[in-house]
Amino acid sequence: MKTKLTKLGYQLTLFCLLFSGISVAQTIKDIEKVEPAFWWTGMQDETLQLLVYGNNIAQTKPELAEEIDGIQLVNFHSVENPNYLFIDLTIGKKEGNASFDIEFKEGNNIQATYTYNLLAREENAAQKQGFNSSDVIYLITPDRYANGNVDNDEVDGYLEGLNRTDKGGRHGGDLQGVIDNLDYIAEMGYTAIWLNPVLENNMESYSYHGYAITDFYKVDGRYGDNEQYRLLSELAAQKGIKLVADMVMNHCGSLHWWMKDLPSKDWFNYQAEALSGNHQITTHRRTNVQDPYSAKVDYKEFADGWFVPTMPDMNQNNPFLAKYLIQNSIWWIEYANLGGVRMDTYSYPDKDFMSKWTCALMDEYPNMNIVGEEWSLNPAIVAHWQKGKENPNGYASCLPSLMDFPLQNALVTGLNNEESNFDGMVHIYESLANDFLFADPSNLVVFPDNHDMDRFYTQVNEDFGLYKLGIAQLLTTRGIPQLYYGTEILMTNDVPHDHGIIRTDFPGGWEADPVNAFTGDGLTAEQKEAQQFMKQLLNWRKNNEAVQIGDLKHFVPREGVYVYFRYTNDQKVMIALNKNKEEVTLDLSRFNEILPDKTTGTNIFTNEKLQLGKKLNLPAYSPTILEIVEEDI
Repeated sequence: MKTKLTKLGYQLTLFCLLFSGISVAQTIKDIEKVEPAFWWTGMQDETLQLLVYGNNIAQTKPELAEEIDGIQLVNFHSVENPNYLFIDLTIGKKEGNASFDIEFKEGNNIQATYTYNLLAREENAAQKQGFNSSDVIYLITPDRYANGNVDNDEVDGYLEGLNRTDKGGRHGGDLQGVIDNLDYIAEMGYTAIWLNPVLENNMESYSYHGYAITDFYKVDGRYGDNEQYRLLSELAAQKGIKLVADMVMNHCGSLHWWMKDLPSKDWFNYQAEALSGNHQITTHRRTNVQDPYSAKVDYKEFADGWFVPTMPDMNQNNPFLAKYLIQNSIWWIEYANLGGVRMDTYSYPDKDFMSKWTCALMDEYPNMNIVGEEWSLNPAIVAHWQKGKENPNGYASCLPSLMDFPLQNALVTGLNNEESNFDGMVHIYESLANDFLFADPSNLVVFPDNHDMDRFYTQVNEDFGLYKLGIAQLLTTRGIPQLYYGTEILMTNDVPHDHGIIRTDFPGGWEADPVNAFTGDGLTAEQKEAQQFMKQLLNWRKNNEAVQIGDLKHFVPREGVYVYFRYTNDQKVMIALNKNKEEVTLDLSRFNEILPDKTTGTNIFTNEKLQLGKKLNLPAYSPTILEIVEEDI
């Protein structure tokens, strides 16, 4: 029999009505979920698998109510739990909007009917441009950035409410807060935003970080909703800013709706142990993946172990879960017109699944970019995962980019350590010298800090000179820079490694804040200088192809000075990082292979034009960046 729409079904079908003109059709109360709730015509992959959840739904046989050109129901699968059914569809080459009824039958009797909607893709959707080396990514922890809508600070049905005095609690930042400050982000010069996960984390505590997802198709109500997330992407794009989603394939939250009624005994790894209270935690031995001598048990304990007891480790070897996760990622890219994906704990899920996941996304969106988190300081471990890398074990993936943790570590070490032939900034030089290990070093994401480590200004011991040297290096070296919110105003954490303090609220994001970093009100003189320094560098970088895509040539640091060049056929930039606390006179003859005689350099900070002969005076404890013009060409 047919009954009224469930609340969830109504909301999703209403979305289709609003955005595609498709009429609202009836569904039934016994079908609680269909995921994905809608899809698109014209996708590269013409297959689609629906997860259907409802009371004893596996006792029925699904059929299309009528034949529709290009759409076929080719198979269906039951699992151990009779409340789940998985339906395989093919969409074919169908274009435009479409809807069709799926009838669930017992014998000849129709027990339920569900209307499924297909939307027409936006023009050139398959050619979405991902973030690249012309971009600078602004990383935001949404709960800690700005509270744009106080009405969603407390939401019915969510287990954790607002408590801004708790460093590990919910502080009220939301999507509206990001939308309200898009002008600030754009004026600063950032061209992409990476938000820590915004999907529902309906956990009892410590839910603000977003990595314990309890619904993969729903934005957390304390941030906003799906439509507002899509609106953020649209409004950001109007300002030349791409939206990068933070995704998690390794684990979910222990209060995910699956946990109340698990589909099968192998939906999670170490599932039986966990249900008996014996959580098997990952060893975090990421080297097991590449280790030619690794024991199978060691790899299993790493890859299958749970991240923490509240984050169950998903079993991507289950084909239905694997398909679900791949489709979910594609759904969000298509729905929110994303400009890229950051994949959390990239090496922790099943490695073969991650290869299938990256290839599926890149097949659908060949110009997309995905950056994986492999938190290793060994560049050989990081390089293993990148597309095009020829690995001794034969492993290959389609992952375009990785976070450059080795360079981040080298930067901080190089800035903090005393200069000598084998210490100081030579660590930065040698880290970049390891680029031969990477298939595409220009597509690595470089960063001074992120949401999981001490603030950069804290890491350099709140030394403003080292701060400027480090930021200048990251914004002029090869790769794609990423900066964490608050780095532009010298935010620190006085307790080392405390995530709640590292992710302190951005001043001015709450109405009663005494300091407002968005306007500059209440900032110290040094904070204002840092913000202006960052803004000038970012906006200059937006218009300099040599720094964005040019080749890199660097010279071994000597006596506390590191010199390198970024260049194309049309542009050349010279960067000199002087770590000495006094002015240094640099002998330019050492750089003749790339810096011919009779050249002029324009200082990007002062706009001063310098005739470059045999010597160049470098200001103390600061970066010098010169746009080079060769006068004798």
